[in-house]
Amino acid sequence: MPTASTKQRARKKARAQASPANSAALTESDSPSVAPADDGDIPERAWRGASIAILAVAALLRLWALEINPLHHDEGVNGWFLTNLVRAGVYEYNPENYHGPTLYYFTLVPAFIQERVLGTGMSTFMLRMVTALFGIGIIWLVLKLRRYTGTFGALAAAALIAVSPGAVYQSRYFIHETLFVFFTVGIVVAMLRYYETTYATYLMLAFASAALLFATKETAFISTAVLALAWGVAWGWMRVARRFGWTREADTRESASAAAATGKTGKRKRASQTGATNALARFGGASHVALWLVGGVAVFVLINVIFYSSFFKYPHGVRGAIESLQIWTKTGNKDHTKPIDTYLNWLQQEEAPIYVLALLGAVWSLLGARSRFAIFAGAWAFGLLLAYSLVPYKTPWLALNFVVPMAIAGGFAANEIYVRWGEAKARRAVALALVSVAVAVCTYQTIQLNFLHYDDDSYPYVYAHTRREYLQLVREVEKLARRAGTGKQTGIAIASTDYWPSPWYFREYKGIGYHSDVRAYTEPIVIGKEAQQPALETTLAATHARVGHLYALRPGVNLVLYARRDLVEPGATIKDNELAPSEIKR
Repeated sequence: MPTASTKQRARKKARAQASPANSAALTESDSPSVAPADDGDIPERAWRGASIAILAVAALLRLWALEINPLHHDEGVNGWFLTNLVRAGVYEYNPENYHGPTLYYFTLVPAFIQERVLGTGMSTFMLRMVTALFGIGIIWLVLKLRRYTGTFGALAAAALIAVSPGAVYQSRYFIHETLFVFFTVGIVVAMLRYYETTYATYLMLAFASAALLFATKETAFISTAVLALAWGVAWGWMRVARRFGWTREADTRESASAAAATGKTGKRKRASQTGATNALARFGGASHVALWLVGGVAVFVLINVIFYSSFFKYPHGVRGAIESLQIWTKTGNKDHTKPIDTYLNWLQQEEAPIYVLALLGAVWSLLGARSRFAIFAGAWAFGLLLAYSLVPYKTPWLALNFVVPMAIAGGFAANEIYVRWGEAKARRAVALALVSVAVAVCTYQTIQLNFLHYDDDSYPYVYAHTRREYLQLVREVEKLARRAGTGKQTGIAIASTDYWPSPWYFREYKGIGYHSDVRAYTEPIVIGKEAQQPALETTLAATHARVGHLYALRPGVNLVLYARRDLVEPGATIKDNELAPSEIKR
């Protein structure tokens, strides 16, 4: 007895009727899917093994020694928001200063487990673990594009992202960008699966990804606009290529459709109309598509309302989300402004292998006109590069938005070499060598950036980062608190106007105060800025002594530490080997 519902059988029948084999009037724009790219006879077992190996390397680079570099200023602010959310249950979205709330709510789960269930307190590893996992998730999504980039192309793209200096660095950073790019790629993968299968579940996933994208960062309108334009470029270029005979068609169904659409203008118009009707029929008919689109919009609105209202606790956050677009357009023209060629220079310094392969892939996809998706990937990558270059506001983490699609376009180029360029054995050797060199160069740069020079601002991705010397100050404060016998109850006065990420590192201290000026302090520990040193020397001369020398917070900002005289002699420093291992790594 058949178990499929009447509606399911009707949709299957509609899809069969809409296929090019049954309808010569289906145009190339209505083709149900892009044909699978050639895989070069790579065995399925090899594909699975290579995919697992790439994900394992990505995990190692993103999770190993995750707390080695101190938190950036922005990470400290984000950590402070998370701390309030975990301990007080309070988060209110502020459109004037901060990005969307998804970062905090996704991190709330492990933070709550660590803080409330295990009772161990939140850690820097936990804080960054969520962004690291989303960074690995980006690679998993890229592997899902195998049908469109080819097997070798998907592996190459995934490997390039796995070892990309910027992709690794931003994944080890508690900021919004990695989540943002994950949701962007999620839209692409979900829409392709919907286009291929017509299952409405994937359409809902695409709307959910778009909703989470907007709930993560206000620049979502740039990414969605570029995605739409990139698909328009791909569709238009393939249409022109077919008309003028430039294309070496990979999809025979699309070729048949294009051929059926030629002839007199009237016939083409009737074919286009019939093709549009058949395309809608394939997705269940116009009313069915409209119903699911309405449902998708409802999902989009609901997710954004949930997050921006902090799960309906602060409704004014929803209004703030709308206001954020206007605020960002002003911020984007006055803060962090840099020359138009900044991103190009950064790419050449840190992502040259990916950049070169992406250029090759984009040009190759246009000249060959074989794959609509390859053209889309190139337009997506370089469209975002152009968009962010035209905006005066420029920061290194924004580069992740176009580095990922560049790697996808580069993967397509590698796949074309692997399956089409010359004799089989030679072309495969060339493709493997090319990708291996690119991965090796990126791996070397990744190790240098992420594990050795993570606070060296001569590297483009290191942007006003907290210097490693700051952790020495944190360690000395911990030792002084132990000597005082008051532990986390020790009073600490922060006189410096620059103090982030101190609220994260001193989050357990109950008697800490941030004053931003010099006054008569009674706290046993006082931290000030180098410029405040003369005033601190005068004010604290009778009660406190200076500990150590200068502690670099970030480029151009140095801190000084003073402690009550009974805790430390003038000029004394605290040796690292006096500290317990748990105090050294935070």
